[in-house]
Amino acid sequence: MSPTELSHSAETTLVSQSTGSDWLARYSSSLMGVFGTPQRVLVRGAGALVWDADGKEYLDLLGGIAVNALGHAHPFVTSVIASQLATLGHVSNFFTSPTQIALAEKLLAITKAPAGSKVFFANSGTEANEAAFKLARRNSEAPAGAKSAKRTKIIALEGAFHGRTMGALALTAKEAYRAPFEPLPGGVVHIPFGDIEALRAAVDETTAAVFLEPIQGEAGVRPLSVEYLRAAREATTAAGALLILDEVQTGIGRTGKWLAIEDAGIVPDAVTLAKGLGGGFPVGALITFGGPTSSLLTAGQHGTTFGGNPVATAAALATLHAIESQGVLANVLAVGARLRAGLSDVDAVTEVRGEGLLIGFDVDADIAPAMVTAALDAGFIINSPGPRTIRLAPPLILTPEQADSFLDALPGIIKAAAAVNAKDAQ
Repeated sequence: MSPTELSHSAETTLVSQSTGSDWLARYSSSLMGVFGTPQRVLVRGAGALVWDADGKEYLDLLGGIAVNALGHAHPFVTSVIASQLATLGHVSNFFTSPTQIALAEKLLAITKAPAGSKVFFANSGTEANEAAFKLARRNSEAPAGAKSAKRTKIIALEGAFHGRTMGALALTAKEAYRAPFEPLPGGVVHIPFGDIEALRAAVDETTAAVFLEPIQGEAGVRPLSVEYLRAAREATTAAGALLILDEVQTGIGRTGKWLAIEDAGIVPDAVTLAKGLGGGFPVGALITFGGPTSSLLTAGQHGTTFGGNPVATAAALATLHAIESQGVLANVLAVGARLRAGLSDVDAVTEVRGEGLLIGFDVDADIAPAMVTAALDAGFIINSPGPRTIRLAPPLILTPEQADSFLDALPGIIKAAAAVNAKDAQ
């Protein structure tokens, strides 16, 4: 028996001997409770489907929160990862590898980055945003004649989520995430979401950078308008501030485009990526656009042990190749439009937002958390970022038939959730 077969056999035996409740009991006694109690113990996936430890099948409409771009166990991506790991796994950043260089070149090409643009690789979205935060700090020199000697202000939006490490957390707006860890890195100002006049009033000669998510996922899938993105580019350019776009959730095909900002026709100073970039393997990236921005961080001013390792970059290259070669972007546009149209026809749904396969919809009562549970019972994985809001971020390979199966089940899910809430209220 080969090592792979031995491992699979041992895993199958281990899982078959333990139920979901057995695993959850062991979870609670061995892992920190920062995520609460897991909803299920998942043991296997294929495409957009996953199975739990008790053998129940689910249609995964969350995709690991927009991570599993090609679904689970994509054969090409898994074969590339296995091959690379068997060849060269880790070398540290005292060295480089062909996959690291090739991925950087590929990202610069698909984002249409101008000459002089560069890439820094990290392990996650929050790490990419930490690098971007430091980039903003390096844009500290105030223009000649300015009242302040330094640019110290960094602007983010109300509702923003940029991560949970300290710099990224300073950019994140949610008070419940921030309060336990204050004081956070200073200088960050949160302004109203989507308010162009508030943006223009806030950006001045003391502003080092403006951080934006083209679509706020954690806040319930709230898109910024093209007009807002263009106004942000104009205001930051005039003030000498950086425009940094967090496309951790929206990038790599999630909206049917490589970047969500493509329709705005603007060139940012930097973009952060992660989630779908590795097709399920941890990898993040900061892309700096143009020579001046790319020279702000110099040797020794930032680093990482695992970022850009051969396996992660091979996984990302395989993911990008599969998206390009298998017509995935066209599928995202078609199936996303189908889902949004179908959701709009459901009586209890009051609003549908988003692009491609990043979709948020609101219902007419505070039943969204109960809908998550009812959906699991019905065989669907969804997410509730708010009391009336559901977020969908399925694999980009979701089929029309799979989308329809959720639309068909949704009225029953809503009815079951409403019944639970009514019972709890008695």
